[in-house]
Amino acid sequence: MKNLLRSTTFLAIVAALLWSTAFAGIKIGLQYHTPLQFAALRFALAGIMVMVLYGQWGLYLREVRREWRFILTIGVIQVIIQYGLFYTGMNLVPGALGAMIVGSSPLFVALVAHFTHPNDRLNPLKVISILVGVAGIAIITLGRQDVEMKNPYEWVGIALLIFNNMASGYSNVLVSRFSRPLSPIILTSASLLIGGFLLFLLSLPIEGLPQGPFPWEYWTALLWLAFLSAAAFSIWYSLLKRPGVKVSELNVWKFLIPVSGAALSWLIVKGEHPDPISIAGMLFIVLALVLVSRAKNTPSPNR
Repeated sequence: MKNLLRSTTFLAIVAALLWSTAFAGIKIGLQYHTPLQFAALRFALAGIMVMVLYGQWGLYLREVRREWRFILTIGVIQVIIQYGLFYTGMNLVPGALGAMIVGSSPLFVALVAHFTHPNDRLNPLKVISILVGVAGIAIITLGRQDVEMKNPYEWVGIALLIFNNMASGYSNVLVSRFSRPLSPIILTSASLLIGGFLLFLLSLPIEGLPQGPFPWEYWTALLWLAFLSAAAFSIWYSLLKRPGVKVSELNVWKFLIPVSGAALSWLIVKGEHPDPISIAGMLFIVLALVLVSRAKNTPSPNR
């Protein structure tokens, strides 16, 4: 069991499975709360959860004071910029198209890592594996619902979602390349807490004050989203700091998020069931994961 908990592959799968459960919680929460404030509360609460579980207050505060600039940078990029772009972009494009673009984030992360991380270059097998995964995402998404472009503003939404993917890749690269000693747990807690707090302040002139009270379904969704964010980001930042772990290869495991999300909907949502197109898309994603595991043993070309 200890060896399993040390496995990068196993922990990456756990983080991806946790993130795949977020869609249902977001859908419930947005029925009662505005998007930016709901996201802000989710991440701030997640940061508080990690801080309470960490418990070493003196060490926590010392590390935050020492590395506050880097923590603030990650909080702004990961929470404010990335999720601001995500929510705004999703409001401008059809749901299927938005899901497909966000689901293809490993491709954009790999491109960002290739140009910003000297030890994470693309090679032919890695490119093929990522493109196969993107094809799987496209098959699953387009098979579940049609994509219709209805107005020119949707192109703005597409651009925002692409920038969202690039912001995600850039924050991953920053965490991976940060060389000074900083606990990934403290980085997770402080960046989510600070980012969530700043996002809430930013939301006030845009969305106004919260309009409560909120029902128990809302609080259940918020608590679950905060927990999964706390757990998944803690795992992910820890993996990014491991020697030999490459940002592009780690992010390929995020292709599991829509697969797990679809499987959960088949199990939970009435009327949802497997279909040949979704199964075909999942097989593409499985093939992508097999290829990327082989790509780890293939040297990346130098610049």
